[in-house]
This record gives sequence, C-alpha cells and structure tokens, in this order.
Amino acid sequence: MAHLKIALVGNPNTGKTSLFNALTGLNQQVGNYPGITVEKKIGHCKLPDNQQAEIIDLPGTYSLNPSSEDEQVAVDTLINRQGTYFPDVVVVVSEVSNLKQNLLLFTQVKDLQLPTILVINMADQMQRKGIRIDLSKLEQLLHTKVILTSTRKGEGLLALKQAIVDFKELSVAPCVDMSRLEAIPFGTSESEQRRKQQKETIIRYQFINETLKETYAVDQHKAQTLRAHLDRFLIHPFFGYVVFAAILLLIFQAVFTWSSYPMDWIENGFAILGEWLATKLPAGALTNLLIDGVLPGIAGITVFIPQIAVLFTLIAILEESGYMSRVVFLMDNVMRRFGLSGKSVVPLISGAACAVPAVMIARNIESWKERLITILVTPFMTCSARLPVYLIIINLVIPEGDFLWVSYKAWTFFAMYFLGFAMALLSAFILDKVLKMQKNSSFFIAEIPDYKIPLLRNVCLTVYEKTKGFVMGAGKFILAISVLLWFLGSHGMGEKYNSIEATAEQLAQTHQWTEEQKANYIQSESLEYSFLGYIGKGIEPVFRPLGYDWKISIGVVASFAAREVFISTLSTVYSLGKDLDTEGEEGERTILAKMRSEVHPDGTPVYTLGTGISLLLYYAFAMQCLSTVAVVRKETNSWKWTALQFLFMTGIAYISAMLAFILIR
Repeated sequence: MAHLKIALVGNPNTGKTSLFNALTGLNQQVGNYPGITVEKKIGHCKLPDNQQAEIIDLPGTYSLNPSSEDEQVAVDTLINRQGTYFPDVVVVVSEVSNLKQNLLLFTQVKDLQLPTILVINMADQMQRKGIRIDLSKLEQLLHTKVILTSTRKGEGLLALKQAIVDFKELSVAPCVDMSRLEAIPFGTSESEQRRKQQKETIIRYQFINETLKETYAVDQHKAQTLRAHLDRFLIHPFFGYVVFAAILLLIFQAVFTWSSYPMDWIENGFAILGEWLATKLPAGALTNLLIDGVLPGIAGITVFIPQIAVLFTLIAILEESGYMSRVVFLMDNVMRRFGLSGKSVVPLISGAACAVPAVMIARNIESWKERLITILVTPFMTCSARLPVYLIIINLVIPEGDFLWVSYKAWTFFAMYFLGFAMALLSAFILDKVLKMQKNSSFFIAEIPDYKIPLLRNVCLTVYEKTKGFVMGAGKFILAISVLLWFLGSHGMGEKYNSIEATAEQLAQTHQWTEEQKANYIQSESLEYSFLGYIGKGIEPVFRPLGYDWKISIGVVASFAAREVFISTLSTVYSLGKDLDTEGEEGERTILAKMRSEVHPDGTPVYTLGTGISLLLYYAFAMQCLSTVAVVRKETNSWKWTALQFLFMTGIAYISAMLAFILIR
C-alpha cells in the first residue's frame, strides 16, 4: 500500500511543529531541500486501517505570495504536481486565538483545489479565553473538515488521522469567490502585481470576517488578562531589555558553566580510554592513528554536545513559552540598523559561549539574507575557547598598573569582548550593503503568540534533532581534519627527523636528563621536523610581518583545530611537554617563564608588547576554529560562503594584527 503524502502548512506560532511531533514522534528526518538551506522535515506515522503516511512539515508561511526562500519552498511544494513532495492532502494548521489571520493562508490553499483539512490547534485554551466556535457551520462555509486539536493534551489526533484517511470525501472547491478579481495580463509591472495582491487580500478578509461573524465568538469577560500584564513588562522599552539581559546572562552562565561538568567528564573519559587502549593494543601505526588521531577527533565532536544540548534546551523553552517572539519584537528595530534580524541577537550573545551552537540557532531566522549575515558575523564574538589564549598573552605582555581603579589587564580583557561585538555589528552593516540579494519584508513580525507552558516532548525533540544534526553533519568534517592535523604533526621525513631519538639519547647522557626531559625534547623536535613543523617554517614569512617566528606560526596552524590548542602546542614546541596543564597556576607560570625568555637569533625578545597585541587581535578576528568552519558549511550548505567567511575574517585578523605590530613595536 502506497504511503499517503501529507503536507503540514501554517503560519509561524500556530503549533504546527508540535502537531508534527505529536504525529511522528522520533520517526522523522531533518535535512535541507536540495541546493538550498531551508530546513526539510519529513516524518512517518500510522493511520487507521493500517494506512502509512509520510508527513512533510513545510516551512512556516503567512501566505502563498512568497517573499522569502522559506515561503517559496512551501508554494513550490503545493503547486508542483510532479514534485517529489507533492501532497495527497494538505493540513492547514491554525491557532484558536489568531484564527482570522490564519484563515488567509487557508483560503489560498483551497484555491489550489487540493483536498484540505483545517486544524484549529490549542483548543484547550478556548474555555479560558471565552472562545466559542460553531464547527458544523464553519465546515459548511469553508467547504472542508475542521478538527479541533490540543497537542498538549493529545486531543483531536485520532479524529485528524481519520479525516486524513477519508481525504477523498473532502471538497476541493475554493471557499472564496474571486471572480471579482481580474486576471493579471502577461508582462504586468511589479507595482501592478502588488496592487492586485492587495485587492485579493481585501476580498479574502471580507469573506473571512463574514465567516467568523457567524461561527466564532469571544466572551471578553471570560478572557484572562495575564498576557496583557506580562507584555506590559516584558516588552517595555526599558524593563524589557533588563529582563532580556538577565535571561541572556542565565543562558550564558548555563552554557559556559553548567555544561563544563559533562564536557570535563567527556574529555577525561576519552583520556582514560586512550590510556587504556595504549596498554591493550600493540604498538604500531594503526594504534597511533586510533589513539592520537581518531579518538581525539571523536572527542572534539562529542565535547560540544553538552553545550549544544544546554543551549538548545533553554532556547526551545523560550520559544515554546512564547517569550522568544517578544524578544524578536523588542530587538528588531535595533538589529535591523545593522542588516540583522531581531532574532540575530540570540546567536550573537550565545556566541560568547561557543560559536558552534550559536551558528545553529540562526536557523530560526526566516530571511535567508539576515540568516546568512548572522552566521557570517557570529564567530567574531569572543567565545570561551579564546580565553586561555587571551589570559596567557595578556599576562605576558600587558604591564602592571591601574586606570580608574581597574587594572590594565582587566581593561584589555574587557576590550577583547567589546572588539568582538563591535566587529560583528560593523561587519553585519557592511555585508548588508555589499550582498546583493533580496531581503524579504518582515512586517508580520509584530504578531505575538499567547504564553504557554513548554511541551517537554517538543523541547526534547528539538534538542535531539539539533544535536544529531551537529554530530552527523559537522562531525564528519571535524573528524577528518583532526586526523589530518594529527598525521601532519606526528609524521616527518629526512635525516633530522629520523635521528631525533638517537640525538636525544646522546644529549640525555651528556646533560644527565631525566626521562621526562628526554621525552619533552623528543616531542619538541618531532613536532619541529614533522610535516606540520615544515608547514610552520614554510609559512613563517607570511606571519613574520605580524611579529611571529616559526614556533608561533606552528601554534597558529595547529590551533585551527581549536583556538585553545595554541597554548598546548607552544608548550610542546618549547619542550615543556604536551600534557602540561597550561590552565593551571603552575603550568601558567612555566609557559609564561619560557615565553618571556624566548629571543630571536639577533637576541631581541620574541614576545614584545607589539607581538602580544598582534596575537590578541589575530585570535579575536580570525576564523580559527575547525568546528565552526564545519558547522557553517553545514548550515549554509555551501563551501562558497564558508570560504568567503574564512577569507574575510582571516583578512581582517591579518591586517589588524600587522598594523598593531608595526605601530606598537
């Protein structure tokens, strides 16, 4: 028996996703439509009479007059009868409090002469809000089957499934008489087409008003005013920002602090696993590949899962409760001055913890241009991975002293966060002017849904989907490049590389080294004469204008896997041992002492104030994170935008670092 194809369509904030989750559960796949970045969600469910159904959750849209890539996907799916996802039946999801607005889309879908069912969701709120609906009269006027549902209580789902099975009994006749509207001749100007759309909308709303006058009533005395009281506070021009700042602080604290415990467990677990495998597996190239290449690559993927899970749990709760729509309304005017959406503020602030989940959050931005700009500028925000680099360099080159009772080092640390945010906004402003692509009008953004208690099922499914998407999508790139970096750093060629151990034995006897000192020497020399070391020396002329020697260049190259790798790489290069705890007090003193004593062949110090500021600026602006590159590639579905972002950020980093070194040294 062939699967029925069911298209779910509806305005944003109508509970369409909740209905999709209720029908499909975990039996769903999330991806992108071929060639574009719009999210595609397809699920399967079992209907009465053992009928199997494939449910396509189309992007939220307000009408079939598309003004964005998301809305165009919905229109194309419904009109292309030869398309892969062309439905047998369409389910239009509406919300009981905003039925008037939701019915505009329904009347347009009915014009396509497809079997169409109207779902009025959140029906459990009708009594509390004093809403009464004459279902039989409404079905008669709309020429369709109307189902009241409550995904929170699981009501109406069986009735909906039965209506889908009986879809051949549905009328496909339009419900609005559009004969008064003249057809548009070929070659009509854009302005004339817009005027025609306005007339069409007026006719449809005249029908909707007459229909609801006969079938829909609200007793205002029964309606509660909690929403009005909350809105006066949460979208207040002053207190609204205060509340939002407090919530963002909580989110930042959760992602940055709460997730650190499971992240530490993951890192320690992989370290223990690596040590155990080293004792159980025979020595050789395959064992080294597994322990030093594959295992760290997998660890580099899974270590982000707690941050992604915590961040998306909190974001999903805010979205499910209805608060996120108010944040968008509050921030939209501010962010649009820089070519961003009100929804962009959440990825930007979340980027202060980690850019990987922050980039993924940008999927909630409907406009492709605004979403793309948000993705491109979010990595400028100072993430937690930069902190070890900042702390070491600031302690190394910033002098002691105070300004306005605050130390120079604290001011420098604050400046790094400010620079990241300022550069993100400036870059967004420039990209908005440079990128020649349509940015859809978003006047519908003022629609604010009712408050509701988040559904645990929806929150869990959102977290599951986003986490799985990162692991299966970005994870493969992270693993591949991690293994490549391991290979380059642990293999070499030539006489010097092959004689490292013999030389270490001779020096150990001459200088009476301990086994640890000898091992550190071998690590340092192996890295220097490895393929990665030769790459560092090869690119040293490129970084020399920034004040970097070949050792710093190796650290810069190696830290492409993760920014914090810069410090651990230097500890290996300086023969301090790759297992040195560079974030601990003792390790910090050791690495600082070694870096302070480093000199060029002419005897001048390597780490001057100019070199330190140059490094700070380079790491503030450079696209120096493999995980972020991978997730940007996944979210944009394009190597072009990923490469442009990498070149754009690296160019800004290089120029600013070079100018700093030239002016300060």
